[in-house]
Amino acid sequence: MCTGSLAALDEQAAPGQEERTFLSRVRRLTVEGKRAGEGYWSPDGKRLVFQSEREPDNPFYQIYVLDLTTGDTKRISPGFGKTTCAFFRPNSSEILFGSTHLDPRSKQWQQEELDFRASGQQRRYAWDYDAAFDIFAFDEKTNTMKQLTTATGYDAEAGYSADGQWIVFSSMRDAYNRALTPAEQKQLDLDPSYFAEVYVMKADGSQQRRLTTEPGYDGGTFFTRDGRIVWRHFDEGGLIANVWTMKIDGTDKKQITDFGAMSWAPYEHPSGEYFLFASNKLGFENFEVFMVDKAGLKEPVRVTYSDGFDGLPVPSPDGTQLSWTSSRAGGTGSAGQIYLAQWNHAAAMAALKAAGPRQSSNK
Repeated sequence: MCTGSLAALDEQAAPGQEERTFLSRVRRLTVEGKRAGEGYWSPDGKRLVFQSEREPDNPFYQIYVLDLTTGDTKRISPGFGKTTCAFFRPNSSEILFGSTHLDPRSKQWQQEELDFRASGQQRRYAWDYDAAFDIFAFDEKTNTMKQLTTATGYDAEAGYSADGQWIVFSSMRDAYNRALTPAEQKQLDLDPSYFAEVYVMKADGSQQRRLTTEPGYDGGTFFTRDGRIVWRHFDEGGLIANVWTMKIDGTDKKQITDFGAMSWAPYEHPSGEYFLFASNKLGFENFEVFMVDKAGLKEPVRVTYSDGFDGLPVPSPDGTQLSWTSSRAGGTGSAGQIYLAQWNHAAAMAALKAAGPRQSSNK
């Protein structure tokens, strides 16, 4: 598939003067398919790997790689089943992602969803914590796929360490590897994400171990440049989330935000000075991108100013650009697509320096 050259994509004005402090040349990067999101950069900054719903016979996300020079796009996932959360492995030709394609019922689920949509019915968008999700590594040179996790329960939301030797990920296996109490079974039926915890493993899938134990959804995991892990933790109610960091052995956990809202999808700027993340601080269904100093000492600073969804921010390896997922184009369902903009690091540092001390949400 080919999306055409990037120069052909329409440039769109930022929705507010405030946004232009940090973002310039805002433009929509993905145009094909019903929705797209979670664009992560290759280490050389020349490509993005992302998920998109664009296969005519599959209503679920598949994984694609976009060449930012030519605009060419290729699918690297099998094409059937559900996929999510892809990431380039540094110093390697491998790309990891979560997938359910080994589930023998995957094509059945696809047809059932297509039939549901054809009936004219609509469902509110919600993330799918399919227990058949496992993590795979696709090798672009050999076109081979290697399965890294096999436990029953959602395994996804994975990212490599800077040296490519470790993977941090989120898993809900604790809901399936033991007998649940009646209360736990009720919780699983209501919200499987409650059982998600942060795990690490070697890049070959070995040495898998759990790092978090607190009740509530732990996920959105990435390594920082200095070898720590950044993730977001939901409270037991599932409505409040904050950004945390810890060492790779699970010790020295530090809370970075205390926003009293759903703050998630944290990603470190390459400078190592701050995190970008998404939050609905300004309205339950209005997610905006914010940034916060690395230690979480200051109040977060707002970056985007657009109604609807702006989130999943990821800076380029050189720190000069930002990709994120946004519904700002509007349209039916306001499905998200990936946007790209020039990032003003100097303005970001000035804003963070001027920010007041972090306020407690008292929650």
